Amino acid sequence: MKRFFVAAITMAMLTATAALAQIPKNYYSSLKGKKGAELKTAVHNIISNATVLSYGSGTGHTWDGFYSTDRLDDGQVVDRYSNDKRYFGSKGKSVNGMNIEHSFPKSWWGGSENQAYKDLYNLMPSEQKINSAKSNYPMGKVTSASTDNGCTKVGTGTNGYKLWEPADKWKGDFARGYMYMATAYQDLTWSSEQAAQILQQGDYPTLREWAYTLYIEWAKEDAVDQTEVKRNNAVYKIQGNRNPFVDFPNLMEYIWGDSINYAFDPENTITTSEYSDDPALPTEETIYKATFTSETGNFTTTNITVPNNDFEVWTQDSKYGWKGTGYANNRTYAAEALLTSPEIDLTGFSEATLTFNHAVNFCKSPQTTLCVEVLCDGTTTTLDGITWPTGNNWTFIDSGEISLNAFAGKKINIVFHYKSNDTEAGTWEIKKMSVTGTRSTTGISSVTQSGVPDMSKPYKAYSIDGKSITSPRDYKGIMIIVQDGKTWKMMNR
Repeated sequence: MKRFFVAAITMAMLTATAALAQIPKNYYSSLKGKKGAELKTAVHNIISNATVLSYGSGTGHTWDGFYSTDRLDDGQVVDRYSNDKRYFGSKGKSVNGMNIEHSFPKSWWGGSENQAYKDLYNLMPSEQKINSAKSNYPMGKVTSASTDNGCTKVGTGTNGYKLWEPADKWKGDFARGYMYMATAYQDLTWSSEQAAQILQQGDYPTLREWAYTLYIEWAKEDAVDQTEVKRNNAVYKIQGNRNPFVDFPNLMEYIWGDSINYAFDPENTITTSEYSDDPALPTEETIYKATFTSETGNFTTTNITVPNNDFEVWTQDSKYGWKGTGYANNRTYAAEALLTSPEIDLTGFSEATLTFNHAVNFCKSPQTTLCVEVLCDGTTTTLDGITWPTGNNWTFIDSGEISLNAFAGKKINIVFHYKSNDTEAGTWEIKKMSVTGTRSTTGISSVTQSGVPDMSKPYKAYSIDGKSITSPRDYKGIMIIVQDGKTWKMMNR
């Protein structure tokens, strides 16, 4: 029998860079040291506030969000409820034959169209017939199916409840989604018969025992994959909150499972990257993010041309964000001013993307008067590919994804450049902005744990360069073993 030898070295996280790069610094820091019910409430406090889209189709609505969260590279819709293939049309337009499906039906909290009703973590595009068949039933194991489309079953479970059951490849995704909903909205009042079958009132445990036991089982069998990671990141870019059960697949054990008596530590537990088939895959991360209705984002203003020294073209507004205008005292003025971001470090990134949300009014042709620039190495470059408002209303729209790839590996500033004249002085409002980037992971960092892992229980094994090892006992050389939130560096001779 081959022997495993443990090498004692400094404790750190396995491939932490790939997983944690998506998460804002200190986003989960308040979870450290908490367990069970206290941990669940701490998670709730982090994720319960989200900037959700309006429900339905059109710009700024659910289908607009689905275009980012559930679209494959070829335009196909990711349908977790059927095997049908359908494709997106224009951004924001609904797809024929599909509905917006609620995993947690609104009837479970009385029907109000609240944040939970519009939360993208609770919404998925779904084929219409199976959507209708699953009704408002809870998710569970179906033993006698009345409907089965080859992906989703609807029928009766051993408990006598009417249930729906997803395909094996989606069970973990939906399980982590249910855990999210039971945590983010633990303070809702559950009111329907179906809700009472799966949920109970109160902050903890919220999910009934049969439900969380099954969902933990499903989440283990169907681990987090790149599709789920990408969706988590895409929803985060829209709503500003994350699904922590995707970021930390073992978090469920600390809340409902076998680790409720142990304190959770977000800096020293298994992360999503450890569940991916290839930890070296490039990972998108948020480099800069700001909501200008609540902060300046550390932007600075520079007036170039103003009618007098007291005139400020750019001002921050708690309702509309940064606002640039040459209009004041019922007059239009010739003005020019810059709104400049803090330094944004793209060092180490191979790709980068800028997005922002803006509105323009009283300006016939915004794209010929206004512009967005990049300041890099003392040179100013005007950016192309921006989606501009029509210039005649206060409707906020997304800029679209604007490539910053030409500046990858450098340090830059984003500049919003406003101009007006004495006959036309538009108003430009910018509510929020983000810069995301992609870089490859750096493999496995040094890890350790005293003792030895129990190789009879589930574990993950990786080579020293981050590649997954399917048969550790047949592997020769140094390996990293991950099990129950702990890591070991081992040698197989």
